[in-house]
Amino acid sequence: MVKAAVMGAGAWGTALAKVLADAGTDVRLWTRRPELADEINNTHRNTAYLGDVALPPSIRATSDPADALFGACTVLLAVPAQTLRTNLEQWKNAIGDDVTLVSLAKGIELDTLMRMSQVIVQVTGADPARVAVVTGPNLASEIAEEQPAATVVACSDSGRAVTLQRAMSTGYFRPYTNADVIGAEVGGACKNVIALAAGMAAGVGLGENTAAAIITRGLAEIMRLGIALGAKPATLAGLAGIGDLVATCISPHSRNRSFGYHLGRGGTMESAMQAAGGQVAEGVASCRAVLSLAQSYDVEMPLTDAVVRVCHKGLSVDEAVALLLGRSTKPE
Repeated sequence: MVKAAVMGAGAWGTALAKVLADAGTDVRLWTRRPELADEINNTHRNTAYLGDVALPPSIRATSDPADALFGACTVLLAVPAQTLRTNLEQWKNAIGDDVTLVSLAKGIELDTLMRMSQVIVQVTGADPARVAVVTGPNLASEIAEEQPAATVVACSDSGRAVTLQRAMSTGYFRPYTNADVIGAEVGGACKNVIALAAGMAAGVGLGENTAAAIITRGLAEIMRLGIALGAKPATLAGLAGIGDLVATCISPHSRNRSFGYHLGRGGTMESAMQAAGGQVAEGVASCRAVLSLAQSYDVEMPLTDAVVRVCHKGLSVDEAVALLLGRSTKPE
């Protein structure tokens, strides 16, 4: 059995630990809080993030990162995008030389404008072929409940991609491999920003026509940026692109959509964060980095720009809608 360490016991990290365990993989789950490790080990629950979902008894949780990483062949990094670098700096000496490093975070680093795989390579010195990305329409709560879902395992090393694919294949979770790491990461990072826009529109009472327009034009923005960075259009037309975008834009389980919805209802950033359990949605943290990255490649992303203005520059949602509708007309 391939031993995997999942570093981060939030909803997604815990759900994927369950997938791995259900697929027969030996899993250790790292959490920052010792009391959460005790709860997982003693009750096989993570009530703070996944409610009453039963976790496989084979998952062993620990608050000691060295314990989690010892002997791991695969390390899945499930911490927020903006904290990945800091955490990796602390963990890198405990990670083996030929370990497959897997990013589960969906974001662009603020200061450097790096994708998560680039951060991993820079901090650890790992060959890029050792770095994989897992992404797709994967709402953690539904996966934990074993509702059927598909995902993408992106890695330039096809052997590592297939090994990871087999390690997480279950009757309810179907991974597909892909060599396009750039496309997988761009789709995952940008869809959070577009989901904020979709939530804002719903919050001010706009309907399905508007939602469809935001999703479609949001995909156009994602594809423009992805192609500029070297992504393959087919990746962004698949699970890692439009699949993830649709799920995140329409689901009430999506933290980014819910955060945007609260803002659309007239809430403040602080109240939206409280409504999200005290956590900032990933798209709020990453939208400025996504926009800066786009601007550095001379890529136009008006929806992303509007989200940045609402979240960070004091623009109201109503003003953002008027701004978008007032743009000059052009061919699709």
